[in-house]
Amino acid sequence: MFRRITFVFCCLCMAVFSIQPVWAGSSDLSAFDGLSGRLTIAGGTAHIPVMKQAARQIMEHNPDIAITVAGGGSGVGVQKVGAGLVDIGNTGRALSDEERDKFGLKSYAFAVDGVGLAVHPDNPVNNLKKNQVKAIFAGEIGSWKQVGGADRQINLYTRDEASGTRSVFWKKALDKGPVAVEANVIQSNGAMKVAISRDPDAIGYLSIGHMDDSVSGVAIDGVSPTREKAKDGSYPVVRKLYMNTKGEPGKLARAFIDYLQGPRGAQIVSENGFISVGQ
Repeated sequence: MFRRITFVFCCLCMAVFSIQPVWAGSSDLSAFDGLSGRLTIAGGTAHIPVMKQAARQIMEHNPDIAITVAGGGSGVGVQKVGAGLVDIGNTGRALSDEERDKFGLKSYAFAVDGVGLAVHPDNPVNNLKKNQVKAIFAGEIGSWKQVGGADRQINLYTRDEASGTRSVFWKKALDKGPVAVEANVIQSNGAMKVAISRDPDAIGYLSIGHMDDSVSGVAIDGVSPTREKAKDGSYPVVRKLYMNTKGEPGKLARAFIDYLQGPRGAQIVSENGFISVGQ
């Protein structure tokens, strides 16, 4: 059985975010003039920083709108929007034909993201061959000494099977290879970053948009997991981030989607370490 480690973050709780004045008077925000009501969003955790920033701007512009954002992972996003529990369900992967047909979902891409391999900042290992990565996650390499590090056990961290981040890493970095049952299962990108930052012997993976100095990115075959490398196509473990609605979106959801796909949305995407689909 997998060991499940849970980290609780306020950003994953359903909450209306504090309002900060940002870009007041933006012409893009005029689409929200005259609108009111509540917009609910849940799903992929890589999306959260972008969703939060857009929500702050919109609610500052129009206090009659309340936007709530929750995480849970891509699987949760599909299930909740499919059941009509939220207006927008976020996924860090494309919908399957089965999901699309079962729930009548429509997808709207807004960003490109990489999924980066990461270790603790004190770990000297900063480059691995792809076959080494696959062997580590399969449990065939169990010591950092085998890949140029200290004579210490590798502590493996992965995401649950409903995670879009996991799906992309499993397909593009592991070639759909096995993940050792001893791996610690982490529930979000934010939790993965914290887990790795606290464990000197950790290795895991997370959205490039969530990576910072608290973890150290590991190159695969000499290519580092950076926004620039993902954008120019040299880093191969990339995916699109999607917003999904059940049928055609309502007026408020439509305005939110258009905002994130527009020029101000592209700026938010870029500021949070992702690549706009328009770039």
